[in-house]
Amino acid sequence: MCGIAGWVDFGRDLTGEGAAAQAMTATMACRGPDDEGIWTARHAMLGHRRLAVIDIEGGSQPMRSPETGPDGDPLVVLSYSGEVYNFKEIREELVLLGHRFRTRSDTEVVLRSYLEWGTDFVHRFNGMFGFAIWDSRTDELLLVRDRLGVKPLFYYPIDGGVLFGSEPKAILANPLSTAALDLDGLRDALALARVPGRTPLKNLYEVRPGHIVRVGRGGLREETYWSLETRPHTDDLDTTVATVREILEDAVTHQMISDVPLCSLLSGGLDSSALTALAQRSLDSAGGGKVRTFSVDFAGLTDSFKPEKFREAPDAPFAAEMVRHLGTEHQEILLDTRNLTDPGVRDTVLRAWDLPYGIGDHDPSLYLLFKAVREDSTVALSGESADEVFGGYLWFHDAVASRAQTYPWHAINEVPVSEQATAFLAPGLAKQLNLAEYVADQYSAAAAEVVHLPGDSETERRMRLASYLNITRFLRMMLDRKDRMSMATGLEVRVPFCDHRLVEYVYNAPWAMKTFDGREKSLLRHATKDLLPESILQRRKAPYPSTQDLGYDQAINRELTGIVADKRSPVLPLLDLDAVRSHLSSPLSAPFTMMQRSVYSETPVRLNAWLTLHDVKLDGVQF
Repeated sequence: MCGIAGWVDFGRDLTGEGAAAQAMTATMACRGPDDEGIWTARHAMLGHRRLAVIDIEGGSQPMRSPETGPDGDPLVVLSYSGEVYNFKEIREELVLLGHRFRTRSDTEVVLRSYLEWGTDFVHRFNGMFGFAIWDSRTDELLLVRDRLGVKPLFYYPIDGGVLFGSEPKAILANPLSTAALDLDGLRDALALARVPGRTPLKNLYEVRPGHIVRVGRGGLREETYWSLETRPHTDDLDTTVATVREILEDAVTHQMISDVPLCSLLSGGLDSSALTALAQRSLDSAGGGKVRTFSVDFAGLTDSFKPEKFREAPDAPFAAEMVRHLGTEHQEILLDTRNLTDPGVRDTVLRAWDLPYGIGDHDPSLYLLFKAVREDSTVALSGESADEVFGGYLWFHDAVASRAQTYPWHAINEVPVSEQATAFLAPGLAKQLNLAEYVADQYSAAAAEVVHLPGDSETERRMRLASYLNITRFLRMMLDRKDRMSMATGLEVRVPFCDHRLVEYVYNAPWAMKTFDGREKSLLRHATKDLLPESILQRRKAPYPSTQDLGYDQAINRELTGIVADKRSPVLPLLDLDAVRSHLSSPLSAPFTMMQRSVYSETPVRLNAWLTLHDVKLDGVQF
């Protein structure tokens, strides 16, 4: 996995812009600690920071085609971040077509695939990626992102071209960019319902998952190469379960290809346990050793655990049982409030996010988990996205949430997200934002994208909509979190449940099949039941753990107290200081939930830190 950056400008000679090129590329050092490269032509610059995973010696970038044009420039140059898991099969096909390879890397397979098939090449890829191709034959830049949005890719249009990068910081390192926040950007930051392609920064966009952005002398245009489509499901139940198993086995086997140490993240839940068991099975078939596994827990949590709405039991006992069952080489990462609230950790998390998003204490704990994992492994398998794909979240199975005319993860909350997220904002600003209406509008737009089949029952239509929203909206927030926190440590996290073949297949399976045993994730449970202990199979869905230590929330309140006391704090003009002081003066009787931390208690702290980090200007935000 790597980080990319670049600049295309048809009105400027970029060969004299070495300092800016270096500054942009250097911001991606955390994503690519192993190597750096910059390629520059008159109107195009591609930068690359490499995390070496496959073909350590031969995959340096940006990669140039050996074929050149009349001016001596390579026909095609590629700056690539990601993994194409089926690169070996594609390579064999290209060899039969006459292509010769100089390396063993999947990077060269991507480059030569483009030379052979043009933009149709992306349909052949099974993987996660966000990359840039400069084609000197047409003077055109292509920005390409994977189907589910596992890997990020941002762009910033300028007069005569574009700036781009794996993270916003790469773009903001160029003096042609400006960090500005307008009302729509603030809505995006607060709504917990992000709009595909949009970011909180004005004029900064994401390449949407399943899309290609083309930038040429005629301007910029976006093309869709993949979307989540509705199709009839004709397989019976037994065939469906068998097909899920077949796709999962293939996905895990392909995603274990690595020239560096690989491990599996193991919580003791169904998703991570199934992946770990399949990984061990794959190693056994290849005559390999034991899978390395890692779990996270909080000091004292197992002994003092209190059941919550979303979690009936702590992870640790289940993870331990799975370790005994498979005999993995296991390490438990133990955290406490001091770790989670450490100023250096919180600053690193903020810089990793690069935008004013956040998911409470999950962000620092994930970062610390990944940092510990990185000491032993460079690649990790994760069970992320199984809940969105198979229908695991509580809100899928809550009658009120599944019928509500809003995002299901909003409906599960007793206090609307729009109220919690604006609780500390100045009344005039909150009125301007009208966050409730914004959320309603975005929900309606998302719901309108869903195609239903003739004859679908009301339940089937409702649950198809819930699945679509979770895959195309909620999952992308979770994938962003996973990417930013892992790449801040130089760890590549792979997500087999995001294999597009699996997503397409399970999305179209009827809801009655997805819950045929009266439980959540029935298809996954039965597809892997021969691999897992009964306690794991019967365990109820539990999210990534949050600390139950009141000290964490008290520490956040102390940080907020300091912000309010500092007249230089950039967030102050946005706040209702009376509301903030009332909150701070009220003793905390119980820790906040993860959702409350994400959209309520940590919001002003997160906004202040982000506004400071990028010296963000307020554009049209009135108080």
